[in-house]
Amino acid sequence: MITTLTTERVTEIVLDAPERLNSLGFGDLVELAAAIRTAASTVDSGEIGALVLRGEGRAFCAGRDISGVDPAEDDVIGYLEGGVEAVMRALSEFPAPTFAAVQGACLGVGLGLALACDVVYVAERAKLGSPFANLGATLDSGGHWLFTERLGPHRTLDLIYTAEFMSGREAVEQGLFSRWVADDELLEFTRTRAAKAASGARLAFNASKELVQQIRDQRVGLWKSMSAETHAQAELCATEDYREGFASFQEKRRPTFTGR
Repeated sequence: MITTLTTERVTEIVLDAPERLNSLGFGDLVELAAAIRTAASTVDSGEIGALVLRGEGRAFCAGRDISGVDPAEDDVIGYLEGGVEAVMRALSEFPAPTFAAVQGACLGVGLGLALACDVVYVAERAKLGSPFANLGATLDSGGHWLFTERLGPHRTLDLIYTAEFMSGREAVEQGLFSRWVADDELLEFTRTRAAKAASGARLAFNASKELVQQIRDQRVGLWKSMSAETHAQAELCATEDYREGFASFQEKRRPTFTGR
C-alpha cells in the first residue's frame, strides 16, 4: 500500500505496509510509480518543491514481496523491468530534489529505490546489504552497480557471498550514502532538509542533478563537464530565480525563489 501526504511544499510518498516490512509486489510498484508521476505533475505549478520517500514502521523496504511467488511461474523480467526499473526511472527523473529516509531493512528493491533518490539519509541502525545468497538469487535493482561503484569489487562480492548486512552508520562511513542520523531523529532531519530544498532554486538544482547524472552514467571528464556547467549557467541566467538570487544578495535579504 502506498500513501501520500504533502506539507510545506514537500510531498511524502510512504511505503505503508509495515506488517510485511514494506516489501513490494508488482501491484505496489504500479501504485508507487503512479504516486511519483502525480507528484511530478504538480512541480511546475509550484505546489511542491521536493519529494521524500520513506517507509512506515520499523523498515524502509525489505525488498520484493515473495510470500506468494511460485518460482516456476515467476515473471522476473516483468517485475524488475516493468515494475522496479520504471519506478527507479520515475524517481531519477523527478523534476525537483528527492530524498530517501531509510530506517531498518533496506534490501533488494528497497536498495534500488534509495539508489534512485538524489539524497539518502539512513538511520544509524539501518540494515543494508544483499540477502540473496540465502535465496539462490542474485542481487538486483541496481545493487551491483551501487556497491561496485561506491565500495569496490572486493567489498561488493564479500557482501554478496556472505549475505552480511551493514549498519546505516557503516554504510555511510564506507561511502554508500549521504549521512547517518540517530534512528529517532531520522524523519524530522529528512523533513527539515527537504523543506529547505523545496524553497530553493529548483531550476538550478535540476541543472546540477543532470550534470551529476552525466558524470555518473556517461563518465564525463573534467573539461566536458566544465563546458556543460558553463552552458547550464548561461541558460539559468535567463530565469527569474537567477535574477532574484543576485538581487537578494545585493540587497542583503533572503531570496524568494519561484522555480521560474
